[in-house]
Amino acid sequence: MSNALAWTMLVASGLIDVAWAIATKKADGFRNPEWTIVSLVLLAAFVVLLTKALSALPLGVAYTAWVGIGAVGTIAAGIMLFGEPLQPARLAFAGLVVIGVIGLKVAST
Repeated sequence: MSNALAWTMLVASGLIDVAWAIATKKADGFRNPEWTIVSLVLLAAFVVLLTKALSALPLGVAYTAWVGIGAVGTIAAGIMLFGEPLQPARLAFAGLVVIGVIGLKVAST
């Protein structure tokens, strides 16, 4: 597998992770059966893509990038979809996550 395809799969997995977090929130502790099913399907999808991406990418950098996509994406989803507070400190720390992921990617090449 090419590096470009592996990174594409990793980013897709990270975005599906964000969708999974949203679906899990909407599943309401697994009391909503429809959202529970969506949550489990998304969980399986992101694990499959992450596993395939990790077969071609360095573990530390890839997993950190995946976590960063999930963390920043979930913060954004919480603000946009669930009315969570938009605070400057939260945005600043999310920015530090992004800077850290970029730094690791640059340092690994």
